[in-house]
Amino acid sequence: MNYLPHTDADRTHMLAACDVERLEDFFDLIPEQHRFPALDLPEPLSELEVLRELQELAESNAEASHHPCFLGAGAYHHYVPALVNHMLLRGEFMTAYTPYQPEVSQGTLQTMFEYQSMICALTGMEVANASHYDGATSTAEAVIMALNQFRGRRAKIILSATLHPQYRQVVRTYTQGMGLTIVGDDDSAADLDDIIAQLDDQTALLILQYPNFLGELEDMRGLQNAVHDVGALLCVVANPIALGMLKPPGEYGADIVVGEGQPLGIPMSYGGPYLGFFATREKYVRKLAGRLVGETVDANGKRGYVLTLTPREQHIRRDKATSNICTNQGLMATAAAIYLSVLGKQGLRKVAELCYHKAHYAADCIDVLPGFSVRRERAFFHEFALRCPGPVAEINTALFDDYGLIGGYDLGQDYAHLENHMLLAVTEMATREDIDCLVEALGEIT
Repeated sequence: MNYLPHTDADRTHMLAACDVERLEDFFDLIPEQHRFPALDLPEPLSELEVLRELQELAESNAEASHHPCFLGAGAYHHYVPALVNHMLLRGEFMTAYTPYQPEVSQGTLQTMFEYQSMICALTGMEVANASHYDGATSTAEAVIMALNQFRGRRAKIILSATLHPQYRQVVRTYTQGMGLTIVGDDDSAADLDDIIAQLDDQTALLILQYPNFLGELEDMRGLQNAVHDVGALLCVVANPIALGMLKPPGEYGADIVVGEGQPLGIPMSYGGPYLGFFATREKYVRKLAGRLVGETVDANGKRGYVLTLTPREQHIRRDKATSNICTNQGLMATAAAIYLSVLGKQGLRKVAELCYHKAHYAADCIDVLPGFSVRRERAFFHEFALRCPGPVAEINTALFDDYGLIGGYDLGQDYAHLENHMLLAVTEMATREDIDCLVEALGEIT
């Protein structure tokens, strides 16, 4: 449909309706020196010159393949097998769109189905969708799912203080104006007993992270009973690599398991695109947000795959939709499916064990340095909080400028009582030499 005015009378009427006399009046807010045609643009370049300039810009970035990286806090430097990118670049995957027509989308649908199956196996849950934007979005969608489950009868959400601070922010932004009571302070010293004490008959959902944002492993025993005794649901935000060696949340009573799928074969890529995984119990499947692929048989009894239970605004009336997210990050889900299938159960466990042992080696070495001490109130997986003798920002600057090392995350940004505390992440990509270099650098800096 063409919305442009067709006659001078139409244009005059449109301008009058907008309270302007000329089309140029719409651009008054833009300084004249920046309006067309008086744009101060450089001369055109050839393809060769453009490529050279872009390469120079790219090389000015400090990325993990050239600098040992100990920065985590939600995005991690893991090894991505070559087969992952090789498969993703195939046209069948790279250009695939929404599989509305199953008769021509069996490859895409089967890939999503396999992804869902592996996420279920990893989390210990019964149903998984495919998928969400990122871990923060999945967490916010867990809140919406819980509210839909209780149909407005409950409006209290409890967020653990050691849930990723940005996830907590996204939940609050996502649900603003919904009249919810969102409980959760920034005191990372709060333990599970403090969280349990906030449960009541108005609680719809309790969300905690495992391992938590500080890398710690909290004791989940008894939590399931406390949450379910008041009729609430339990959501666990999990690190998928850690689940390669830790007990899956489904085994200790989680109703919803969500998280960031970036560690599963997806590079850090300066912040995205990433992947939000979402798994739950079968009894909640009709409140599940996002896209779900099912296995069936055709008229000839041949196995096939179809979209099923997709209550999104693209499929049903907007007011009936459980989610208004229209993009499912299908290519990233494909990357995760390839990664998990290449590594297998034993390979994923090996990656998790490497992360665990390397992180503990680093923590033990740093802990003996004067002025440094590792936070050891709880066991940890592959991240740990480190008390530093000075501002983290200054230490990180020295690490990079003098030693070419990417340091840790400044916890003082999110927790006032953790000023001068650094969150260090160690993955399988860190060699012993990298860790020893970090230890030596920290010792010399102080």
